[in-house]
Amino acid sequence: MKRRAVPFPLRTVAQDVMLALFVTVMQVQGTVAKVAAEGAPRPLTDFGNLGFALLVVSGLVVTVRRRWPVPVFVTAALASLVYYGLDFPDGPGWLGLFVALYTLAAYGDGRRSLVIAGVGTTALAVGWLIDADGIQPHAAIGWVFFRIGASVMSAALGESVRSRRVIAAEAQERAERAERTREEEARARVDAERLRIAREVHDTVAHAIAIINVQSGVTAHVLDKRPERAREALQAIEQTSSRALREMRAILGVLRDDSDGRLPHPGLEQIDELTAKARDAGLDVTLEAASPATPLPSAVGSAAYRILQESITNVIRHVGPTRVTVALNPGIDVLEIRVTDEGRRTGSDDHCTDRSSGNGTDPSAKAGRGILGMRERCQLLGGELDARPTPGGGFEVTARLPLAPTGSRL
Repeated sequence: MKRRAVPFPLRTVAQDVMLALFVTVMQVQGTVAKVAAEGAPRPLTDFGNLGFALLVVSGLVVTVRRRWPVPVFVTAALASLVYYGLDFPDGPGWLGLFVALYTLAAYGDGRRSLVIAGVGTTALAVGWLIDADGIQPHAAIGWVFFRIGASVMSAALGESVRSRRVIAAEAQERAERAERTREEEARARVDAERLRIAREVHDTVAHAIAIINVQSGVTAHVLDKRPERAREALQAIEQTSSRALREMRAILGVLRDDSDGRLPHPGLEQIDELTAKARDAGLDVTLEAASPATPLPSAVGSAAYRILQESITNVIRHVGPTRVTVALNPGIDVLEIRVTDEGRRTGSDDHCTDRSSGNGTDPSAKAGRGILGMRERCQLLGGELDARPTPGGGFEVTARLPLAPTGSRL
């Protein structure tokens, strides 16, 4: 059996020393008192006080019972066999043996220690019964059966204590593991929330800045020639920036304890406002939207709105004024979103490369991560997204979102 690597505290060692002294005194004093009262076939002083020596050894060995339970049990068992084999007087000389058996079972390693205790108890029982063959009167053999029964009870008590200790340790380990799991889940939720906020901030800011950039260019171009048009562009800039600020406050409101001033996440109910702002930015937007048979889940509606917003933002940023078709086709279990633009009206189609470089497949691309963000939103809900150039020089984004999301909520 392996020795315990963890040292026992001084208090435990002191307790074992006191127990060993108590057992030794009880064995010697009890046996001497019994001999004085009833006599004995062999005095304890025979063979050079061997009887006293065996009683003292089997008692003092208890001092190291926790550190070396098997050697302590073997020592106590051999002392008991020699003691009773030489017909020394019966008495409480078995106390140290019972303590050693209890310790072997209580501080052992379970099955192995029980096997050792069982084999040792059997050997002791056989030895005791052989030594008791000539006992007179025969009624005195009852002490032999008492020693056998007490040995079995000592081992059973020790195993019971060990089992309770193991159960308690396993419960403590499960509690610590559960606590670590809760902490990991909490960190995962925080990371997911940070990612969600990052996506929302990206979509909101990118869309607003793209429109503001277009409108500010229009203002600079027509300021002197068409003040009315410049004024409309400035109003559009004001409205767009105001809307972006409100959305930012709503998004970042989750970082505060209070809920004042928070807005609900945008959904498809605001698609008309989104397309209106796109028209103000110079896009010719055609909306083809069918009414869903049942209300959309909030996660699906929010993801659909952000995908539309990012797609339109990409057109404004990379293409400029062009014709855009937005189609919403709610099915029985899937919402399909398709945003198609006709490309640059000047005939150049290099915008396709700019936008497709954001799909996450080219690590060296320096363009934005808009398409990658849209694809992540789809994957979080168990959907899919396809973004590719069209034969006519335009670009098409198609997203399919399950109406019963299988991923994490946004």
